[in-house]
Amino acid sequence: MKRIYLCILSVAFMTVSCRQGEGNKDNQKDSSKSILPASDIETTVPGIEKVDFTDTVQLTANENMRFNKELFRVRVGKKIRLIFTNTGAKLKGSMSHNVVILKSGIDIADFAEVAQKAKAEQYVPSSLDSLIIAHTRLVGAGESDELEFMTPMPGVYDFICSFPGHWGTMQGKIVSE
Repeated sequence: MKRIYLCILSVAFMTVSCRQGEGNKDNQKDSSKSILPASDIETTVPGIEKVDFTDTVQLTANENMRFNKELFRVRVGKKIRLIFTNTGAKLKGSMSHNVVILKSGIDIADFAEVAQKAKAEQYVPSSLDSLIIAHTRLVGAGESDELEFMTPMPGVYDFICSFPGHWGTMQGKIVSE
């Protein structure tokens, strides 16, 4: 019993020591800060059983700052085609949008905070490539982009528009089974 208590105490001490070292990094304002997956990674979402499997994720968006669909169901390891069209009116200064598919468990707000500073990279910072499964280019009204991707394992993958301020309403989920 005494050994178990000492092991638990040792692990707790090591965890606190490591976390204190991480805290010092947080105080440094670094735009390439580490964004780690959440510990409570989703594996499914309510209602997914009512969504048919697809191998084509077809999305549109316009000035209302919402994707036309927010939930897709795909097969793990299967090639998926993403087709994204900005259906906004072709007016001067019309809104641009993109689609960024994040790896499972990535904190959207943290990702978006770094992305908003990456204008030269169309708000998809290369410093965060390891957190991204795939992304379209930034498209203006009347434009579209398409690509192919695969989900590496079962889980829930968030997708967002990473243009500054858009991610709050422009997001959805891809459930891979």
